Amino acid sequence: MRLQLFAPHNKKIQKTIAITGSKSETNRSLLLQALFPNIKIENLSNSDDGEVMQRGLAKSSGEVDIHHAGTAMRFLTAYFASQEGKQVVLTGSKRMQERPIKVLVEALQSLGADIQYEKEGGYPPLKIIGKKLKKSQVSLPANISSQYISALLLIAPSLENGLELELIGKITSVPYIKMTLALLEQIGVQTSFEGNKIKVAPKQKVEDNTLVVESDWSSASYFYSIAAMCEAGTEIQLSSYKQSSLQGDSVLAEIYKDFGVETTFSNNTILLKKTTEIKSEHLEYDLSNAPDIAQTIAVTCLGLGVGCHLTGLHTLPIKETDRLAALQIELGKFGATVDIDSESLTLQPQSNFNIGVAVDTYNDHRMAMAFGPLALKADFMVNDAEVVSKSYPDFWNDLKTLGFDIVES
Repeated sequence: MRLQLFAPHNKKIQKTIAITGSKSETNRSLLLQALFPNIKIENLSNSDDGEVMQRGLAKSSGEVDIHHAGTAMRFLTAYFASQEGKQVVLTGSKRMQERPIKVLVEALQSLGADIQYEKEGGYPPLKIIGKKLKKSQVSLPANISSQYISALLLIAPSLENGLELELIGKITSVPYIKMTLALLEQIGVQTSFEGNKIKVAPKQKVEDNTLVVESDWSSASYFYSIAAMCEAGTEIQLSSYKQSSLQGDSVLAEIYKDFGVETTFSNNTILLKKTTEIKSEHLEYDLSNAPDIAQTIAVTCLGLGVGCHLTGLHTLPIKETDRLAALQIELGKFGATVDIDSESLTLQPQSNFNIGVAVDTYNDHRMAMAFGPLALKADFMVNDAEVVSKSYPDFWNDLKTLGFDIVES
């Protein structure tokens, strides 16, 4: 599906949007519910990834196809490896079979897991024969995707002796690790995170508990981008959000002050208000703890004619696509000058844009959504726009609610 995007007639927007639950919290909560069935969950994400996770957890044998869902691949690898009596082949899309999983597989094997590669070593699909894992000590490189670490932490309370995890080197994506530990603590599991060591105590049963999933801060990022590119006085209210969020991407509230957007918290909602025009010509951010918002920030900077230097992006090349390379290509279509290396992106400021561009999305939901707000500055098209269903199926309809004119072409 190709969509053509046009700016709202009124660029001083005053609207309220309800955003679905966080994909990250949803998938963690679903795995915990599978281990401890008396847990209830409210405000689940309506994303494809959440649905794939639920379907995967419901299976005990045969093939489990998670399509493009990287979180599900990592979490289900750990889950099935620890489930005695379950035997599955865990697979995914062509791109998923190109995304490395060796570090997690080797960590689980060191705990006693029975996992074999069906095709190329180090990559899905995986043949997993569930076993009772009795070993309790494992180490991992600290600079890998936090999803590997969280996958191990989530199954830890169900292991006979719990888990002691040592992280080697400089830790990245700390907020996502802390999110996982906070959810464990909410269901009564004892944890500690001191220095480079994380300990999770075993727990056979948990009390009846309800986990309320906060709405997705990554999804909120696109509305911060819209507010930044709109006229002063724009107000966009989003629900349901907590000031004491578990999500690393909640750093948006601080970052977008630099773009003239103020955030007010009230009764589990946030109000984004454009108060001033951006004053900087060049912005720098270390996004080690929130790499998923890099695309949004880069596009916002393009739209506002400012430059940026974004670092801490070493996990982006192994996401749904190589996001650094994809950003360089797609920003370049608008005339931008973009330099990338293995962990950073530099955008030069520019004042004019090419129009009528067709943005490719690379099977990556965030490529589609990050560019959406740029319609405020230049008419363009988005190819394969339906990819947003991976995390935010209502995205294009919510942009229409804000006044964007979106036409299938």
